[in-house]
Amino acid sequence: MKIVNIVGARPQFIKLAPVLKAIQRYNEEHEDLPIHEVLVHTGQHYDYEMSQVFFDELGLKSPNYHLGVGSGTHAEQTAEMLKRIEQVLMKEKPDVVMVYGDTNSTLAGALAAAKLHIPVAHVEAGLRSFNKRMPEEINRVLTDHISDFLFCPTQTAVNNLKQEGITKGVYLVGDVMYDAVLMYGELAGRKSNILKTLNLKPKTYALATVHRAENTDDPERLSTIFKAFKEIAENGLPVVVPLHPRTRNALFSLEPNPLSHKPAFLHLIDPVSYLDMLVLEKNAKVILTDSGGVQKEAFFFKVPCVTLREETEWVETVESGWNTLASCDLQRIVQGAIKIQLGAKSAWAYGNGKAAEKVVRVIIYEALQ
Repeated sequence: MKIVNIVGARPQFIKLAPVLKAIQRYNEEHEDLPIHEVLVHTGQHYDYEMSQVFFDELGLKSPNYHLGVGSGTHAEQTAEMLKRIEQVLMKEKPDVVMVYGDTNSTLAGALAAAKLHIPVAHVEAGLRSFNKRMPEEINRVLTDHISDFLFCPTQTAVNNLKQEGITKGVYLVGDVMYDAVLMYGELAGRKSNILKTLNLKPKTYALATVHRAENTDDPERLSTIFKAFKEIAENGLPVVVPLHPRTRNALFSLEPNPLSHKPAFLHLIDPVSYLDMLVLEKNAKVILTDSGGVQKEAFFFKVPCVTLREETEWVETVESGWNTLASCDLQRIVQGAIKIQLGAKSAWAYGNGKAAEKVVRVIIYEALQ
């Protein structure tokens, strides 16, 4: 059988890695009935630090197709992806198209496949923030409603789909990002020199990331968030902020700029590789983020997290006590970072590290029916 994997953004490369490894293992054990895998990179993320470095250090094969779509408005980007993905699918004629997460690449891949009557497999299905102002929420809802295989990371995700009337083709498999942390955590510890490079010691700093449009595209929210980071640093806890290119552009165009007098303990750095990020996360005293993936990785490493949003699709991290929702409230962000309250509950919901193997087994089983 032939599978086309469609990715385009940094989080998707991480989710893809365990699935490609699982396909490789399957092919080694079933040489008589191999999976032919075709990899399509839309080019949604295209800077080296946001794209190619992940392929290099995770040992991923080079994409069979690099569509080079690049930036643009949501409509421009999604439309261009649709056009180019359709051309690939008409040429390759796959049995299944796999999409990941909740980006424009996810929705474009799912739509192109569905229009051509090719079964769609959505890895990380069923997540809901219930905030339709988020483009990610629109992408994930629409993708789920046109998918044939819905691979859910948690029971909450399964329940969300059931409430929307989706019960057919739903599989609870666990979280492929947890698979990735298990696969690459030890390698990160051996290869990454990021703590030495930044002159950091474990558990003596905060790690922060900001990239979602609701924060970067709202000057007041973005200014407040970085004022909070500044105050945390001034209170003696260094804050390390790998800056997404969109965030950097938005931040330095603010007037007045909240960092006109940047404290020495606030470190604004370029985006880091996946292995470096794992090491920074594992060794942080606290993490501040609007990223869903970083929230989970904080939970995996049992590092307290302050989420810079009003809601999260990863509700288990909040219910366990390891994640606090602070939105863009300056005092809630600062207090969450400085007066850390460790979670006391154990609420593990993310599988056993074999989610990718389950995904591949399900697709093969269905294909043989």
